[in-house]
Order: sequence, then C-alpha cells, then structure tokens
Amino acid sequence: MHMNQRRGLMLASLATPALLTRAQAQPANAPAAPAQAPGFYRFKVGSFTATTVWDGFVPRTNPGTGWITNADQAAVEGALRDAMLSTTRIDNPYIVTFLETPAGLTMFDSGTGGQPATAGLLAANMAAAGLDPARVTRIVISHFHGDHIGGLSNAQNQPVFANAQVFVPEVEWAFWTDTTNESRVPAAQRPTFANVARRFGAYAGKVDRYAAGAEILPGVHAVAAYGHTPGHTVFHVADGGDQLFVTADASSRPELFLRHPGWASIFDIDGPTATASRIALFGRIASERARMTAYHFPFPANGFVQRAGEGFRFIPADWSSAI
Repeated sequence: MHMNQRRGLMLASLATPALLTRAQAQPANAPAAPAQAPGFYRFKVGSFTATTVWDGFVPRTNPGTGWITNADQAAVEGALRDAMLSTTRIDNPYIVTFLETPAGLTMFDSGTGGQPATAGLLAANMAAAGLDPARVTRIVISHFHGDHIGGLSNAQNQPVFANAQVFVPEVEWAFWTDTTNESRVPAAQRPTFANVARRFGAYAGKVDRYAAGAEILPGVHAVAAYGHTPGHTVFHVADGGDQLFVTADASSRPELFLRHPGWASIFDIDGPTATASRIALFGRIASERARMTAYHFPFPANGFVQRAGEGFRFIPADWSSAI
C-alpha cells in the first residue's frame, strides 16, 4: 500500500467518530403537523379578490337515507359510489366566500358560529388569511338557516363583525320575522324564527333589506334562487369582464345535487321550487362558463359547471399559488 493511501485511510478513520457525533447531534425531523394547513384559497375576479374560507363540516351518516326526499336509497348510494364516496358517511362542508373590492371587505353569509363541534374554524382561518373581522364592512346573507347566520354573534350575542352592515333578502326577512309562518315549515326548522330575532338583534339599526336583482354593492347583484327557503338568494359578481356566482345553498354536495338537480333535500322548504331554481341557475352558469363558489362543496369550493346528461358536473378550478 502506498504511503498516500495509508495516510488517507488514517484520516478517514479519525474523521468518522466526529462525523457520527455531529450526525447524532442533529435534531430529529419534526413530526408531521396533526392538522391540515389553514383553510383558505384566494383568486381574482377582475380587479376584485375573492377568498374562500373553511369553517368546518358536519358529518352525515348513512347519507342514502333521510337526506334526499324524492330519491330512493339505492339511487343515492349509487350516485355516491359513482363519485368514489362512502355510502356510510359523507362530510358536508361549510365554506364562506369573501370579496375585497374598492367598497371594502364583504363576506357572503357569516359561518356557523361553531355549531356543530366539527365546525367553528372560520375565525382561525380568517386570521391565517389576513382577514380581520374589524375590516368587514358588509355581510351579505343568502338565507336564514342557522349555519349561515350563526356566526353573526357570539355566545353573549355581541356582534362578531362590529363594523359591518348586514344585507338580507327582503322576502326572507318578511317570512322569518313573522312567527305566524311557523306552521308552514318543518318542525326541525321552527327554531329558526327565534334564532333570526337573536342574531339580527345584535345588529340593531344595521340591517338593510335588498330585493332580487338589486345591486348590493358595485359589481355585486342579487339573483333570486327561491325554494330552499322562501327568499334564498345567490349573488352575481362581475368586474373587468370576469364573473363569479356565489351560489350559497342552491346546491349541496355536487356529487348528488348537481349530478341529479331534480333531487330535493330535507332542508328545502319548497322542494319543487328549489330544484327548478337549481336547474335554472346552474344552466346559466354552465352556459356562461362562469366561475362559481358554493357553501357546501368540497374545499376550496370554486370552479365551473358543465352540463352532463340530465344534470351537471362540477369542475374544480385549476389550483394556483399565484393570485
């Protein structure tokens, strides 16, 4: 063995313990985070900036029974299997859309307020997205079901969005503020009357009613989509040649209610009117190739709609790290 080879081996043997010591001193990789990344997604609509924010979900067990009123269990479970979804449980998301315009920060519906226990993530995800509740100047309500107005006030019934004006559909307001209508809704929805009085009471003097077709703020118009509730309304946003439909509860999970738009939910007060509204709305969205967001679609709940046979297919928008 040459002298240079022996010298190299000696140096290597001396270096090995030092290398091991340094390696042992390195901290182990941190364990994976126990939760997902913050739930928000941002995109442009012309010069406006839209953000969808995750508020959580409600699990529905055995979704083939008791959810859809005019389809049998076999048909519903078949649609779930076609969409690669479980027939024993499906999660129904809660997703709030925000819109930043020159008029300020607007939110469409207010989130659940933390009911059920698997929801209530809106505040944390707003913070992660840099959406300060104090900056919200308008809350535009689609309808008065509890998962859409529960986030207006806290447990002490103080307003969560202290600087916001609240805009509500005038038809919806007229119905739910008249307690003589209680007999006209399913028993499970009758607590909505008291909840409406409580939640909007926190914004006394700051509630404005709008009519179908009204421009609520520059670039945002109300579009009637009645049936789910008497005054259920969706919103058309337009700026610089771009458009967005904020579709609220015009459809719940798209694998069921878009694929089969004639199916009615137990939460629809007027099922035939709700399905007619759904077919008309998503037919328009498909024809105009417009972008849309929804309250109960898989996160981030924005994309496009395409006609598919007798129904529609939801096509998620291409994800981008750029805004």
